[in-house]
Amino acid sequence: MYVMFVLIGFSLLVALIFLGVFIWAVRSGQFEDHYTPSVRALFDDEKKMKSENENTSKPDTQEQRSTD
Repeated sequence: MYVMFVLIGFSLLVALIFLGVFIWAVRSGQFEDHYTPSVRALFDDEKKMKSENENTSKPDTQEQRSTD
């Protein structure tokens, strides 16, 4: 029975530590980025298009690589 009290106390201590870290993060401005989420989808499309274009321009076989 004593072990149960120790485990409950330890879990409450860990929960309070996580709560304290969360409150600190909110107060220090960790979650105040309002601009990036609204434009993230626009920038992701450009990266995908660039990577697809790079992949299609590369040769597929060893013979094609040696002739370049």
